Amino acid sequence: MQSALKVSPLFLLGVAIAPLLQWFFRATRWGLYVRAVGDSPQAAMAMGISIFRVRMLSIMAGSFLAGIGGACLSLYYPGVWTERISSGQGLMAVALVIFARWNPVQCLWASMLFGGAQAIGPAFQSIGIDSYYYLFNAAPYILTLMIMIITCSPQKTISGTPGALGKEN
Repeated sequence: MQSALKVSPLFLLGVAIAPLLQWFFRATRWGLYVRAVGDSPQAAMAMGISIFRVRMLSIMAGSFLAGIGGACLSLYYPGVWTERISSGQGLMAVALVIFARWNPVQCLWASMLFGGAQAIGPAFQSIGIDSYYYLFNAAPYILTLMIMIITCSPQKTISGTPGALGKEN
């Protein structure tokens, strides 16, 4: 029981960062710059914003947060170093952001959903349910595919998508 209540400090950091990022993007000048460069680089350039600088700083900040996620994955998830530990979780992270409509707080809730799907297999195995082991372990990947199919159909426009997403300039 005591080991079930141990919470990673990196998880608590992630829970704290989500509303902080929400506030940052909505209420600060730098958040406005990031959103402007993401939605319309030409308009941002007309405002005198350096597109290269904002994109580079955003990439650095995102890489820092991805590094924290990798540290959590390798230090707290299995408890030991394992080859190929990420096993496609980068794709799940991209699907999570699309599903959450690029909203940090919604990303937090979506990550809880994906984490719950990932915990199904080990939870059932721990109580003695061994049949359909591979199906339960595939639950997060099945969830990812289902969400991508539902939210990314060509007939639907995804709300919240940055306007310059996938465009070079």
